[in-house]
Amino acid sequence: MTFTIVFLIAFIASFGLRHWLSQRQIRYVAKHRDAVPAEFAEKVTLAEHQKAADYTIAKLRLGIIENGVSAIILIGFTLLGGLQILNMALLQLLGEGIPQQMALLVSIVLISGVLDIPFSWYKQFHLEERFGFNRMTKKLFFSDMFKGISVGSAIGVPLLWVILSLMEKAGDLWWLWAWAVLTVFSLLMQWVFPTFIAPLFNKFQALDEGPLKTQIEALLKRCDFASQGLFVMDGSKRSAHGNAFFAGMGKAKRIVFFDTLIEKLNPGEVEAVLAHELGHYKCNHIRKRLLVSFALSFAMFALLGWISTKVWFYTDLGVMPNLNGYNGGLALALFMLVSPVFSFFFTPLSSLASRKHEYEADGFAAEKSSAKDLVTALVKLYQDNASTLTPDPIYTAFYSSHPPAPLRIANLQRFSS
Repeated sequence: MTFTIVFLIAFIASFGLRHWLSQRQIRYVAKHRDAVPAEFAEKVTLAEHQKAADYTIAKLRLGIIENGVSAIILIGFTLLGGLQILNMALLQLLGEGIPQQMALLVSIVLISGVLDIPFSWYKQFHLEERFGFNRMTKKLFFSDMFKGISVGSAIGVPLLWVILSLMEKAGDLWWLWAWAVLTVFSLLMQWVFPTFIAPLFNKFQALDEGPLKTQIEALLKRCDFASQGLFVMDGSKRSAHGNAFFAGMGKAKRIVFFDTLIEKLNPGEVEAVLAHELGHYKCNHIRKRLLVSFALSFAMFALLGWISTKVWFYTDLGVMPNLNGYNGGLALALFMLVSPVFSFFFTPLSSLASRKHEYEADGFAAEKSSAKDLVTALVKLYQDNASTLTPDPIYTAFYSSHPPAPLRIANLQRFSS
């Protein structure tokens, strides 16, 4: 019962903290809804500012409901015996062994996915639609869903089989081998995803010849960055939001612009946004994040390797393990369900590191491109994406991967002054 109490304390604390932070953000944004911050008064209209506030609040309110439903599902699977019932039913159907344990994990993923569909539907066709961002058709929604399930199954099921097999046959250090497999898989996906998977969902066309391409190629030369190509992605078929990103590693590096980004920004601003993204690469942020993720997954697998041998881990969470048999899938299922409750409290650390990286990438962009162009690009993106200019400081410190708009703009203006 000891771990039951520890889990319940962490669960109540994490759920309560999520709710409190969301309510703080809602109140803070609503309080500042009727006045554009002075530093943005000449660039952002009151109507745009109010739209951003309303959009932010609407997303937060939906998030509160989602968190509540997720909390109910978690308790239902664990302390209320849902996972135990599912496990016993599959044991009767399939008997003991890896196929049954795989079926258990796949069932949890499918149940969670089905329960998430109403939220995804509402967000896309009501919330995003209401604020003018949705461009996705219902046909595309279901097409994406079935493609996602197909690709996820084709990749995830064999990987799951390998990990469960290692748990069964690789001895006490199975977790080390499983971690190594997952690490190699993650690196392989850096190449596989942009080359084979992303084109299943979007069209990627080479950036047209012209002033923009010439300007970007000059930037790449200044930054000594070798790319496999410059591509434009048809992001507009799903959303009006704009973005740019890198895909791949090594010689497979691609630079991808959303078509919506190119529509909204002038060439100088597109160059500045790309310079920011190049800053992440040149400052080794991508490599650092990969190394941190590998270190964290190592620690998590080591913890799983230890805790999966403890009977109390199962019984205190409402599940009866096979005391003389194989519990690999059951251990993985419980760990995947429960670990986010505890890891949530480390969110501010990753957020802080991410904001530090954003400032460094902005500094790189200011050096290699134009701080002034990056400022105007960011303001346009804040406007077009309805990003709030007045976030709550505590909510920002806990969650935000990017610095709040006023601080980020003020930092960039130091370079352009």
